Amino acid sequence: MPMIRRLRRIVRRVQRKAVDLSHPSRSPLGSAVVNCVVYRGGKRQSGSWAGLAGPDALRRVREEGDGFVWIGLHEPDEQEIAALAEPFGLHPLAVEDAVQAHQRPKVAPYDDTLFAVFKSVCYVEHDELTATSEIVDTGEIMVFTGRDFVITVRHGRHGSLGPVREALEADPEQLAKGPSAVLHAIADFVVDEYLSVADAVQHDVEAVETQVFAPDAGRVDPGRIYQLKRELLELKRSVAPLARPLAVLAERRSPLIDPGVQAYFRDVGDHLTTTVEQIASFDSLLDSILQAHLAQVTVAQNEDMRKITAWAAVIAVPTMVCGVYGMNFEHMPELGWRYGYLLVVSVTAVACFLVHRGFRRRGWL
Repeated sequence: MPMIRRLRRIVRRVQRKAVDLSHPSRSPLGSAVVNCVVYRGGKRQSGSWAGLAGPDALRRVREEGDGFVWIGLHEPDEQEIAALAEPFGLHPLAVEDAVQAHQRPKVAPYDDTLFAVFKSVCYVEHDELTATSEIVDTGEIMVFTGRDFVITVRHGRHGSLGPVREALEADPEQLAKGPSAVLHAIADFVVDEYLSVADAVQHDVEAVETQVFAPDAGRVDPGRIYQLKRELLELKRSVAPLARPLAVLAERRSPLIDPGVQAYFRDVGDHLTTTVEQIASFDSLLDSILQAHLAQVTVAQNEDMRKITAWAAVIAVPTMVCGVYGMNFEHMPELGWRYGYLLVVSVTAVACFLVHRGFRRRGWL
């Protein structure tokens, strides 16, 4: 099992590195703009479309009346996102949220724009769980969706949307449905990452459970269990609040959501529900594991106290005899007898043996 877990983690690590498109050196348009692409008829436009800045690409799309612009940003500052706010008609409140981050998952309509916030999560690889191990790392993905544009703002060093773009470009029919198809693909990608992280956390929960019920369970550090519960709580805070926004996208009619795409949000919501239930079961299991560990520690302490008490009773016999003969009274029994010392020692040894045997029979020693 440990070898299988290690192989799975190596595969996940390689996959993340293979699709990480967020590094500034891979952003030809600047440190914040990861990519700016125009799609028409479900196909990526090149040639004269390539290299256009976001406002210029949007202006040309609206002049020709076909297609949409997808701009990807990574941790932009106020000036960089302000340059897009006016030409794309972004609401100031949504722009402020996109810059500051640390938002709850939500979907908020603003005039002709739909603003969505998703919490991205990443499993932090570690060889062994400790009381200070970081297990779950969180980030944010914010999506501005309009009739002819999509702007994604990503915070954090994980959750690259490169795989989402590649998957959509490989499915022109779905991409042709417009910006709402991109919004669905991002939501589906985020929830799939939730499932992946939950599966990885399950291995840690199983490892802790195995250690607690091992023969040397008394040596398990309860801090590891508490740390796992804290990280699980962070995962829950990222996952659970997304249920309501997905329900809104799946049920509420919006001119910005293609009817052919809206039904797909229900499937994403089902996957999210599965993840939430899985996290809840982990939390409940960890509570049981912690209680079992504390019970084992208590039992071990009781066993130690019983042994200490039994040995104290055994030692009390010679202590009592020595205490009596140490009083130095003149008329002590057998003081003048040659075999008195041997008799006292023998009686003391027999008494200690009988007391020890009695405790052994009762399982105290």
